[in-house]
Order: sequence, then structure tokens, then C-alpha cells
Amino acid sequence: MANWLIVILCAVAAVALFVVGMSLTLMIKGHHIDSEIATNKNMQRLGIKCAVQESREDYGQVACDDDSICTHNCSACDVQHDNGR
Repeated sequence: MANWLIVILCAVAAVALFVVGMSLTLMIKGHHIDSEIATNKNMQRLGIKCAVQESREDYGQVACDDDSICTHNCSACDVQHDNGR
């Protein structure tokens, strides 16, 4: 069998294994893995904050606790975002 065919088959097998693993995780837990800091209760309980929120607090800027400024979506946070302040 050609080497390129073996590589392609291994790649397809790896992707299939990943899809099966994620599907089993979803079926067993009943929900998607919550990796967003703003919505994960365990991360909040441990005091983990997104990097943008920590840098704002370190520089004395408005903390992300203010609902008028923060959307509580850390993936959409912008370091340069100061909302007119």
C-alpha cells in the first residue's frame, strides 16, 4: 500500500476517533463541555477570571463586574474596549 494512503487513513481514523469521543462525552454528560469562563460555575467558584478582566483590574480600569460594559462573554472581550471612558 502506498505511504500517502496510509497517512490519509491514519488521519481519517484520528478524526473519527475524536468525533466518537466527543459524541460519547455529550451522550454521557447530556450537555456540551462548558469551557467559557463567564458561564462555567466551577471556574467562577475557584475565582478564575478571563485574562482581559484581570488586566483591566491590574491597570485600574473598569472591572468586568459592571453589566453596562461587560457582556460576560470573555471570548468577545477586547483589551482596547473602554466603552467611551
